[in-house]
Amino acid sequence: MTENRKKAAALSYDSQKGTAPIVSAAGKGMRAEAIIQKAEEHNVPIMEDSSMVEILAELNINETIPEELYQAVAEVFAFVYRVDRKLDKT
Repeated sequence: MTENRKKAAALSYDSQKGTAPIVSAAGKGMRAEAIIQKAEEHNVPIMEDSSMVEILAELNINETIPEELYQAVAEVFAFVYRVDRKLDKT
């Protein structure tokens, strides 16, 4: 029987460097829960997308995302931007 464990990945982007976003954390099970908990503690918006997590989990920590993922990751950052703006207005 296959265990259905929670998975998570975190991205970071340094606009000063102007490079592609990197995978700053990834894991499943307890590690995924820790990533999510840290995000919640620091009010980092969380977007649930199992397909994206599967792809990002294949990358190494601190590895820049490949060009094929730019559009998908841009949508993630747009989501974060919208959430941040909404929070600023409250």
